Amino acid sequence: MHNNTANSVSDVDWRTWIPKEYAVLCFIRDGNRVMLIHKKTGLGKGKINAPGGRIEPGETPRQAAIRETCEEIGLTCWDVKEIGKLHFIFTDGYSLHGTIFITDKYKGKPSESDEAKPFWCFVDKIPYDQMWADDRYWLPLVLDGYYISGYFIFDNDKMLSHRVDVLKR
Repeated sequence: MHNNTANSVSDVDWRTWIPKEYAVLCFIRDGNRVMLIHKKTGLGKGKINAPGGRIEPGETPRQAAIRETCEEIGLTCWDVKEIGKLHFIFTDGYSLHGTIFITDKYKGKPSESDEAKPFWCFVDKIPYDQMWADDRYWLPLVLDGYYISGYFIFDNDKMLSHRVDVLKR
């Protein structure tokens, strides 16, 4: 089956899949809290997520995670560790590969931007009902220190199919 018309993750040959765009998410931990954002623009507008965005030409995923976090919420972070990969296919033909990062090294004061309104959230109070449907399947794993690879098919906001592989801890 063509990679961008699948309704189930098992219909896709993920080894040969090529996404239309590449993006990052960057989670900042502070003890038992994590920095989240109310997304104000773009894909996922109105949802809660982590800072992040598309990778610019010539930029590594790690560089993009640091840049996007600074642009969206005014925090400078470093020592960001890759903790997973996300693979999304949307039934409208859009597709996205995301790299997830996490760090507890940052400076600055979180500040609202045109793109995001940041807030600290206790890990046990993450509002999954206000996030993308896939987040509840992989975010607890990465916050517990696991490296994951997630595969998701969406029809607009509705998740049709998913698989999350835990690769290591």
